[in-house]
Amino acid sequence: MRRRQPSAIRHPVGLGILLVALAACPLLAQDTIPQSTPDSLRRIKPISAFLRSALIPGWGQAVTHRWVTGAAFVAWEGTCIMMMKKAQGELDHIRAVGANHATGKRQEKEDWLTLLVFNHLFSGAEAFVSAHLQDFPEDLHFRVSPHGVSVSFALPRP
Repeated sequence: MRRRQPSAIRHPVGLGILLVALAACPLLAQDTIPQSTPDSLRRIKPISAFLRSALIPGWGQAVTHRWVTGAAFVAWEGTCIMMMKKAQGELDHIRAVGANHATGKRQEKEDWLTLLVFNHLFSGAEAFVSAHLQDFPEDLHFRVSPHGVSVSFALPRP
């Protein structure tokens, strides 16, 4: 007898639409600062960025304007989910034909689940660090020279 899966897992499109809808909603405790204020006042708090990306990988990166990094976390999330579904389908097939080598497929599915969990944690940690470094000067340059490392940055003129 086949076990019934939760509807969110059976319908990945519905799950995707739900996640996009949640990502578009502002957090309840989010400050609403007028658009005329400087960007330094509109910073996201590091713990907020962590929680966003731990919930939906890439969300905290999007808020901190790290688009490519966020897209990489989203792509890896999709890869892990699809590979888990593939392993589950193969596991169901192995069980249906009565084979006794299902242990390897069960382990594969658990491995993909572990990678999925670590993707959430790493995405959250990266968003946390990115939120801390929002005010880091963009004109800071590191160069490796034969005698060591040099650092240069632009100073504002009075």
